[in-house]
Amino acid sequence: MKLLSFISNSRTHIGVLDGEQVYQVAWQEGVIGLIQRGITPNRTSRRFPLADVQLNPPLIPSKIIAVGRNYAEHAAELGNDVPSKPLLFAKLPSSVIGHGQPIRWNPELTQRVDWEGELAVIIGKRAHNITEAQAYDYIYGYTIANDITARDLQNSDEQWVRAKGMDTFCPLGPWIITKDEIPDPHNLTISTHVNGEQMQHANTGMMIYKIPQLIAYCSKAFTLMPGDVILTGTPSGVGKGMNPPRFLAPGDVVTVTIDGIGELTNPVE
Repeated sequence: MKLLSFISNSRTHIGVLDGEQVYQVAWQEGVIGLIQRGITPNRTSRRFPLADVQLNPPLIPSKIIAVGRNYAEHAAELGNDVPSKPLLFAKLPSSVIGHGQPIRWNPELTQRVDWEGELAVIIGKRAHNITEAQAYDYIYGYTIANDITARDLQNSDEQWVRAKGMDTFCPLGPWIITKDEIPDPHNLTISTHVNGEQMQHANTGMMIYKIPQLIAYCSKAFTLMPGDVILTGTPSGVGKGMNPPRFLAPGDVVTVTIDGIGELTNPVE
């Protein structure tokens, strides 16, 4: 099932995507409420062509936990060692935008803004101090993320809150695909294109710390709640790692694609 949030006639609805048609579902308590209650939504007969609806982020999570340097080639391209344990940081919920919505920043704060395409995991139920063997039972589904990063702030600040958490710096979407449709999340092709040019191309099986390890590791430090999101890291091919470095500029269009999920596209303004 592909679950999404969309706007039609100035109203926000939850929908299920079937082919190129979005079917509105009979549920008024938001996507996180649906996930929390473990409900399979009943779609109504009301439907809209996908091309005619405006997509919201599929959800606004209470927590976004991201994993740094989780692909060895990405660590190497930035001149970093592979971490001996998962390197965690947080992105702010206010940084979330949806498919088609613009990435923006204040040029007085940063001029070195980079892309990082990632597989995102959606937590399905409260997880506290769980084991790796239990982890898949706590997954609701998956979506695509772009961990937009201000590299100059990442270098100058001792912590990454500004570099990673500014408004519009966490595109998510275009929808959530439930875990039953992704039999192996560690065998997905992930790629990022900027203005149609391929920048990143890898397989999620190249992750150093796999999804069960990440969920268990996070749950030992803090309770994961339904709808929380874990960004699993980005492969090599970011702008900072190029020679010379390349960063986003107004007019650019960034697309992250993951097999079995879809495409997340955002213009830069």
